[in-house]
Amino acid sequence: MSVAALFLLLAAAVSLGMTAVWLAVMKGAGSGWVDTVWSFLVGAVGVAAALVPVSGWEGDWHRQLLLATVAALWSFRLGLHILRRTLRGGEDPRYAKLQEEWGERWRWRLFLFLQIQAAAAFLLTTTIFAAARNPAMGWQWSDIAGIAMIFTAVIGEGIADAQLARFRGGGTNRGEVCDIGLWGLSRHPNYFFQWLGWVGYAVVAIGPAGGWAWGWLALAGPALMYWLLVHVSGIPPLEAHMLRSRGDAFVAYTRRVNAFWPGAQKGEKTT
Repeated sequence: MSVAALFLLLAAAVSLGMTAVWLAVMKGAGSGWVDTVWSFLVGAVGVAAALVPVSGWEGDWHRQLLLATVAALWSFRLGLHILRRTLRGGEDPRYAKLQEEWGERWRWRLFLFLQIQAAAAFLLTTTIFAAARNPAMGWQWSDIAGIAMIFTAVIGEGIADAQLARFRGGGTNRGEVCDIGLWGLSRHPNYFFQWLGWVGYAVVAIGPAGGWAWGWLALAGPALMYWLLVHVSGIPPLEAHMLRSRGDAFVAYTRRVNAFWPGAQKGEKTT
C-alpha cells in the first residue's frame, strides 16, 4: 500500500466514525459518547498507522509492534474510563454549553466541530506513523526514552482519573474542588499526561540524532494536543464550567495550583 492510500483510509475512518457519533447524539445519545468514540478511534487508526505495510516506509518491526501496543493500551484505558463516565451520566457539560450557545444551529455546528476533531485525530495518528516508521534498525536510546514517556503518561493519567473518581465518590466532597494527589500539583494532570504521551511518540520519531527529516513532523502531534487541551476544547470550557459550579472554591484553587504544568502549590489552602 502507498502512504497516500493509507492516509486516505485513516482520514476516512476517523471522519466516518465521528459522523456516526454525531448521528447518535442527534438521535438522543449522551454527548459523552463523543469523547468515548474519539478515544477509541485514535487508538484504532494509530494501530493501523503503525502496522499496515507501506511501500518505502519500512521500519523496525519490533518498534512498530511496541508502538502499536502502547497506542492500543492508551486508547483502551482512556476510552474505557470515558465510557464508564458516559454510562453513568451521558452528558458532557462542555457540549451542553455549546448547545446552549449555538441554539438552532446546534446540529450542523456540532457536525462541523466533530469533523474538526476527526482532522485532529488524523493528525495525531500521523505522529504514531512517523514514530513507527523511523528507519533506524535496532533499539535506540530515543526509543527507550520515548516509550518510557508514553508508559509514564498512561500510568499518570490513570492515577489522576482514579484520584478524581475517589474524591467524587466521597460523600463529604460534594460541591468541593478536588485537590488531592496529582490534582494538588496541576489543575489538569490528566491533560498534562495526555500531552506527555504524544511527546513520547515524537521522541521516538526524531531518533537519537534527528537525522531522519520526516521524524520532525511528529512534533505536530504534541503541539496540536497542547493547543487543543490548553487553549481550545480542554481547559477553557472545563474551567468555565467549574467556575459556574464551584464558584469561590474554584477561584481559590486556581490561585494555588498551576493550570497545566505540575508544580508546587502557591500559598496554603484556606478553609
